[in-house]
Amino acid sequence: MVRLLMAGVLAVDPHVVDWIDKNAQQQVTREAIGAATVVGLGESSHGTHEEATIKFGVLRFLVEEMGFRSIAWEEDWTTSVRVNRYVLTGEGDLDALMGELTTTWRNREVRDVLAWLRAYNAGHDDKVRFVGVEYYATRSLAYDAVSSYVTEAAPQRLGELRRHLRPIRPRHEDAGANLRWYMGVTDKRPYIRHARAVYELVEGLPGNDRQRLALHHARQILSWYEAFSLPFEDVYAYRDARAAENLRWWQRRTGDKVAYWAASAHTAAAPGLRMVLGGEAVAFDSAGSYLRRWYGDRYRSIGVLFDHGRLSTGDGCGVAPAPVPRPDPGFANRVFGDVGRAQYVVDLRAKAPEAVREWLRAPAKVRGYSDYVPAAAQKSYMEGGSLAQWFDVVIHRQVITPCTPL
Repeated sequence: MVRLLMAGVLAVDPHVVDWIDKNAQQQVTREAIGAATVVGLGESSHGTHEEATIKFGVLRFLVEEMGFRSIAWEEDWTTSVRVNRYVLTGEGDLDALMGELTTTWRNREVRDVLAWLRAYNAGHDDKVRFVGVEYYATRSLAYDAVSSYVTEAAPQRLGELRRHLRPIRPRHEDAGANLRWYMGVTDKRPYIRHARAVYELVEGLPGNDRQRLALHHARQILSWYEAFSLPFEDVYAYRDARAAENLRWWQRRTGDKVAYWAASAHTAAAPGLRMVLGGEAVAFDSAGSYLRRWYGDRYRSIGVLFDHGRLSTGDGCGVAPAPVPRPDPGFANRVFGDVGRAQYVVDLRAKAPEAVREWLRAPAKVRGYSDYVPAAAQKSYMEGGSLAQWFDVVIHRQVITPCTPL
């Protein structure tokens, strides 16, 4: 059973480690995925070679064996439109597209995923699509798409549209530069009003597939202006709610089974998640919590965890890599690491004795990093729920290394 020690650290019955060891498997199974419509592929840290490679293997299984036909990514919607065109048709240059992705994903491991998607689609009629569920770049492509649609569908409204679009069009195609401009704006309310007027204009036009696509573009424009007007402590709640809505919109639009590639803090079925980054905490309902609410058992959450190794301490792969120690006692990662296997998969819904079920239901802490700071190695984690709530399946890797630079 789980018991509380005087120091406040949870001690775990050795039967828990024994149960994990006995139920460890080499790979994710069909039984673990079941009849899922959406599968979350979470990672405890961006920028590790091994976690990305593990997720790539699961992604291939979902596509090749389970019929998944959309990959939803923790990436901007407007960026993904071009990536999707590439993986479907080969149009565009992959290396140039890699330079448009959020810096988190500019590595060899992600390039390998996109190259494989293109190769798979080149050889199959039933193709796999790529979609970004975030709004945080929202380049001119979205504004142009809205303008093009209104020009054709309601030319009499074009002057009205332009009055609202003109003040809010991106000043820069560089997403970072555009954000820096907006963050320097003292009164953001006029920009939000214009963005909302654009959305409401498109929303009021006759509904059809082109209108719904244009409305989605308009939604991302409004999301960008709204989100970056919020206090930092409210941004994650807004962001994850929008990511979940965007994924559901895409799934309904395509009818596809969808694999959702993101950090575990987003994919975990975690209402009231408390994420601690270097000691600073923020609480929000994760995207996975919405997906679990909407899809029930047809949403499966897979979390990839690790025990120790090396991670980059800067923005990019191989930038000042530093050791990551074993988790302190009290972290769930520590228990999975005590199993001693190099890598394994465990289905947390498998039959287990009460001592194990108690551990799985108990309040948990899972260590992970947005940006790795060695001095805060034990101060970055998620809490506010249990393993049984967050994950259906855990894939554990004992030793990790930084991702590979392009």
